[in-house]
Amino acid sequence: MSDSWQGPGARDPQGASTGSGWGQQARPSEQGQQPDRAPRQGRQQPYPARDARQQPYQGHPQERHAYAHPPRQHVHPHPPEQAHQAEPRAESAERAEAPEAPEAEAAAPDVAAPEVDAETSGSRRQALRRARGKDGVRDGARDGARDGTRPRRRRRGGLLKVVAFCVVTAVGSLILLRGNELLDRLGTPTAPDKATETPAAPEPPDPGRVLQVIAHPDDDLYFMNPDLRYSISAGSPVTSVYLTSGEADGINAGSAKAATTKPDKPAYAEARQNGIRAAYAKMATGDRGSPWTRTVVPTKGGGHAEVDVLIAKPQVNLVWLQLREAGTVYETAPNSLHGLWDGKIPRLDSMLASGTPVKQPFSYSKDQVVQTLVGILEQYRPTTVRSQDPTPGRYPDTKRYTDHQDHFYGARFVQLATAAYAKDVTDRPHFAVQNYAGYINGSLPSALDPDEAKEKLDILGTYAWLDRQNHCNSPAGCGDLKISDQPGGNRWSDSINYARGTSTNWLTSDAQQGLWAFKVLDGQVAVWHRAGPAGRWKGPDLLPGTGMDPGVSTVTLADGRKAVFGTRTSFGAKPTDYRREVVHAVQKQPGAEEFTEWQSLGTPETADENWTSDISAPAVSVDGTGQLAAYVRDGAAGLRGRVQRPDGSWGPWEKYGGTDLHGSPATATDGAGRRMVFAATSKSVVGWTQPTPGAPLGQVTATGLPDTTLPLTADGREGGVRLWFRKPGSGNVRTALITGEGGLKVSQMTDLGGLQGFGSVTASGHLLAGRTAGGQLGSEAGSGRPWERSPLLFVGAPSSTMTGKGLVSLAVVGLDARLYVTSSADVPNAHLAPWQPVGPRNAPPSLPSPASPASPASPASGPAPAAP
Repeated sequence: MSDSWQGPGARDPQGASTGSGWGQQARPSEQGQQPDRAPRQGRQQPYPARDARQQPYQGHPQERHAYAHPPRQHVHPHPPEQAHQAEPRAESAERAEAPEAPEAEAAAPDVAAPEVDAETSGSRRQALRRARGKDGVRDGARDGARDGTRPRRRRRGGLLKVVAFCVVTAVGSLILLRGNELLDRLGTPTAPDKATETPAAPEPPDPGRVLQVIAHPDDDLYFMNPDLRYSISAGSPVTSVYLTSGEADGINAGSAKAATTKPDKPAYAEARQNGIRAAYAKMATGDRGSPWTRTVVPTKGGGHAEVDVLIAKPQVNLVWLQLREAGTVYETAPNSLHGLWDGKIPRLDSMLASGTPVKQPFSYSKDQVVQTLVGILEQYRPTTVRSQDPTPGRYPDTKRYTDHQDHFYGARFVQLATAAYAKDVTDRPHFAVQNYAGYINGSLPSALDPDEAKEKLDILGTYAWLDRQNHCNSPAGCGDLKISDQPGGNRWSDSINYARGTSTNWLTSDAQQGLWAFKVLDGQVAVWHRAGPAGRWKGPDLLPGTGMDPGVSTVTLADGRKAVFGTRTSFGAKPTDYRREVVHAVQKQPGAEEFTEWQSLGTPETADENWTSDISAPAVSVDGTGQLAAYVRDGAAGLRGRVQRPDGSWGPWEKYGGTDLHGSPATATDGAGRRMVFAATSKSVVGWTQPTPGAPLGQVTATGLPDTTLPLTADGREGGVRLWFRKPGSGNVRTALITGEGGLKVSQMTDLGGLQGFGSVTASGHLLAGRTAGGQLGSEAGSGRPWERSPLLFVGAPSSTMTGKGLVSLAVVGLDARLYVTSSADVPNAHLAPWQPVGPRNAPPSLPSPASPASPASPASGPAPAAP
């Protein structure tokens, strides 16, 4: 083991082990380290043209596919930018006539919100020109200019409005975000000292610690990038854990040479490892040949793992578990993760790469795979866990899985491991989970703009070893030549989609201008609450009940209570006991912090083996009669829903039709109280509406909207329901107004631009926000204003809500699994207040550097894992 790695068991300068690895002492005869060095890589081949009509991919050529970072290393990010802060522009003589601060402060919570203009920014500019003269000068100003006078009173009044607006915005934001400090000061009778006169600068966000578990070497590059690259660029400690060696048929060659290349599974597994090391080194340092330290570590499951640490960026680790892969995408393969899960085999053997320092073969039972992953989680203490989609479903026509069996059964092992880790390990930070869609991306509209897709393809080109230069000095090869004919796969390089966690209505407000936020941490729903406009934030408090999947939705009932909906995964003694179901909990009374126990609405799927429990997250809304309904996309890609009866019971799962639905549906209520539901297809958007409040949904209707990337956001406004979505291959945000009188009608289709990016867009009042290219949060805080970027990287989707009459609140959960909140006045040309974290830090303020050994029992590095 190497001194440069303070990971699974620190070592003293003489090389003696001071830790216990991941569950047992390392055997000296099996330890080893191999620094890998290589020259810089040249340019990769250009980005290939997309074909949106390409048929769904039926598997990686001879599918095969593989784990490690210095745990708990703290990297200080750059201080957050003071995003969107207003700067009053009044002259000093006129500033004296501005309203006094106490009056502005008293008015802050009641700022009036002007009506939102649904026109495009270009139309808004035209309207502004019409309101002015043809030369752009207002008529009054022109008249004053003619007689040699200036309209000083009007100008002064306008400046007073600017000053008042800025004061109101600042004070309102202070009330929203710094409620705790205000309460503390109000309760202190003594005069404030200097430290309290000036608010402290916002503390820099913790970069979080990311741990990814994937089935094969390259699943991370295909399905988790560019999130992976964003995290590395931000300095977050990143560990990628590869379950299998991805040995396939052992032929490391493109199609032209496959027939004449001798199979060698250990060598092909080594070549894939070499390609992954090169790709990560390039993402982290720009040099694919940046060297690594390679070490053998005993696992909690009783085997051994190889851990690679990038010397130049030791927060980047790769952990190789090196289990045997299935060797087939769909067909039965007992000697696989699927077979181990189903009990077809008692143990799964290792498949050691030819160049690995791990020399002793081993095998794992199902429980030992879980315990191995628990040991890794204990060691690295992640705040964000990324894995593949555990329930991808099947194609309705062929009934074949929409993803590789190793992908989703590997993700199920991650589910078991994170559940055991959350239950059994108490001295750990909170963690959030993000799931990623796999092969299905190839048959969906492209989610990335061309620049992001090109970056992603370049990294895949490094992994594919396109130039064939022996930069890694390995006889096995320096990359995966099997994909060199088409490094982008089945259009996977131009897309990324979250399988869960795309809802944007997890932040909500109440009648007292309090805020409630609901997110899944540690497999439970976490609640943050701020009472009133200046109350003290509380949380995160975890609601009882485990097994919650990422992503929840909230709705306000007719009596003012909050209801929280999500899906829950449960396990049993038999493989067929694996089950996902829709559940909900309700406030016991409006404003109360107590919720009912989770109540199950069941699932429209009859059994997991039929559709692999493929239901979407629920979309929920209340119509004008107070009737509550929940809708999901089912495994057959149609819409299903349950409606609550007046007595509180629920009707059966109804079929509402629709085909080729993807992602989760979105729902909202229009000005007449009619409920509308929308879902994305691979080519457009379809919708349903109630003819009148309280009536059943009508027939599925084509909207005629163009193709869109998956997440949809719906909000009732302007008498109808406004949709927000993204333009494929661009990332631009688009919007359209849908009205329901006489059936669904679409109008005001507008492209709002943006900062590229992908994923859900949240909208409240004047505010739009979503993930940008680069991974940060981008926002448009006023009509016609340019989009701006915040410094925060976050998990899942942002959420926003109107707070009172004239304030908008916006929240994300960072990669450190901590809630961050900001706000803005709901007026044109508004600005976001600086982001504020809620609750205690989710990580130690300082952590040991990789160059200085730390005891595994120290608070910074956490407890040493127990023996198996």
